[in-house]
Amino acid sequence: MNKFGTLFSVQIFGESHGACVGLTIDGCPAGLPLTAADFTEDMERRKGGKQKGTTPRQEDDIPFFKTGIFNDLTTGAPLMMLFENNNTRSGDYEKQRAVPRPGHADFTAHHKFGGFEDYRGGGHFSGRLTAALVGAGVVAKKLLKGVEVKAILKSIGGETDVEKGLQRAIDNKDSVGGIVECVVTGLPIGLGEHFFNSVESLISHAVFAIPAIRGIEFGTGFAAANMFGIEHNDAIIDASGKTKTNHAGGVVGGYTNGNDLVFRIAVKPTSSTPKEQNTLNWETNEQENFSVKGRHDICIALRVPVVLEAVTAIVIADLMMIDQKIPRIIKN
Repeated sequence: MNKFGTLFSVQIFGESHGACVGLTIDGCPAGLPLTAADFTEDMERRKGGKQKGTTPRQEDDIPFFKTGIFNDLTTGAPLMMLFENNNTRSGDYEKQRAVPRPGHADFTAHHKFGGFEDYRGGGHFSGRLTAALVGAGVVAKKLLKGVEVKAILKSIGGETDVEKGLQRAIDNKDSVGGIVECVVTGLPIGLGEHFFNSVESLISHAVFAIPAIRGIEFGTGFAAANMFGIEHNDAIIDASGKTKTNHAGGVVGGYTNGNDLVFRIAVKPTSSTPKEQNTLNWETNEQENFSVKGRHDICIALRVPVVLEAVTAIVIADLMMIDQKIPRIIKN
């Protein structure tokens, strides 16, 4: 379901064109200073309309705390916050009700929920839900003292010159994907467990909560398949665990090894391409051509870095609480 984490447990809810999206964090330590101002920077980074190639839809994205906050400090009770949806244009989706959009969850959600799903703007399956992920990530980052999580856009459409890659999609009147890299510094040795709860497993699980993600690789990733063992092995050079190279991406045996945690994700092109498409009309049971209406990103990857930081911080905060490296009561 829409829940992730063991001790720092995050649940997200809402629909793109409903009243709001929101989140609940169960297990957030008590005594953490938290105000709406803490969310401004990351919520602004996530917003559309801030850079070329993103959706013109803009929401205020000011968190409304409902539970778990008293005197600007977390109480230890479940922390719940809402982000209102005020800039919606649901009429853009009325004509598409009978035409499931390729690449979207329209068809699968319709079958999963028997037609009762909110289809406006993609409903519960929209990228709008990443606002809730970023909100949870803000809280997680505040708990990670001495640990930095930073993600950057590495390429668009195969171009490391991201402006060039974006412009090529604009000129072609189509959408485009990209690669985003995340680096986490300051991690202790030994976070995670082997096999099912390895650091790679948990981060991958959280990463695929971000809509449009198609792949993930750690360290050298798939390039490791083309290397010899002597090339790929990272020589340990001191007692802190520091290695000469970092082909492993900071994880060995499922555990953090004291080096930077490094991984990359592949973001697909926005399914809502401006190009005319062909799909099934389930009222006529015939295929027909159509074009997607509404406001959409040309390149989702432009807004993914802060979302990737958020889900990564959620995983790390949970693992550090499990290892008792984050106390249940924050004493300032």
